[in-house]
Amino acid sequence: SESPLSQFRGAYLSPELRPLNKSLVKGGEWKDVDNTQEKRRSFLHDFCKKYNSRKKLPTHLVHLVSRIYVEDRHKVLYCEVPKAGCSNWKRILMVLNGLAASAHNISHDDVHYGKHLRKLDSYDLKAIYTRLNTYTKTIFVRDPMERLVSAFRDKFEHPNSYYHPVFGKAIIKKYRHNANEEALKTGSGVKFKEFIQYLLDSHRPVGMDIHWEQVSKLCYPCLINYDFIGKFETLEEDADYFLRLIGAPAELEFPKFKDRHSSDERTSAEVVRQYLKELSEEERQLTYDFYYLDYLMFNYTSP
Repeated sequence: SESPLSQFRGAYLSPELRPLNKSLVKGGEWKDVDNTQEKRRSFLHDFCKKYNSRKKLPTHLVHLVSRIYVEDRHKVLYCEVPKAGCSNWKRILMVLNGLAASAHNISHDDVHYGKHLRKLDSYDLKAIYTRLNTYTKTIFVRDPMERLVSAFRDKFEHPNSYYHPVFGKAIIKKYRHNANEEALKTGSGVKFKEFIQYLLDSHRPVGMDIHWEQVSKLCYPCLINYDFIGKFETLEEDADYFLRLIGAPAELEFPKFKDRHSSDERTSAEVVRQYLKELSEEERQLTYDFYYLDYLMFNYTSP
């Protein structure tokens, strides 16, 4: 029998850009942040109108919203983009939801493995549509190369009981000639060039991962109309403005601490440059091509 979801395969989501509700923002201190926000919103909307002919949904609605977290008290939907401040955003959602008193004493494991927050795909279809149409939807993004290098440093340059045995072993086995037994056994010590060979391989030995998946495939910004587009590069002011927009408690501010490996230098444009030196010109171009849509959608300049 036909799946009850199949009727939604052909559904259309509203292509209209809703005005942001700014009734809770007082004073003129957010004027510059708001101007930037409006530019980002209209840029993405115009881009999607130009490049996306509003075809029917390419997949079930339930799949499209699988990365979106729900905060019902303040009517917020947040699409998680790893390596763009997502750990601290989830801490904020837990505070907004009444699950914690402060964002500062929630551990990394509690944030990512505690199952405290509900995702949009756990609701029925009617509830999904209602929330998509009435809640404030936000996404926070980051320069694609910075995000990629940040993910590599986090997962492969530090001990990791998941990424080394699952991804590391497969990457070393396929892309390192004359790999020694220790490397093949532990999967530790993956080089950036090997990681990029894996990323660009259409026959990857292991699948993709949300930490380096394109934002266009994590959050579908041309199918779901995000009301607020934050950027990692202006994370704190964007986040604090968003909290004012949704009527969060006045004392709640976005955490400024680095979630893990706090002694490491943050991944900056200069750090990225050092990593990109390890690649051939062709590999650099192909990596840029891989994230081309993300560069275009969010108006990032090519490296």
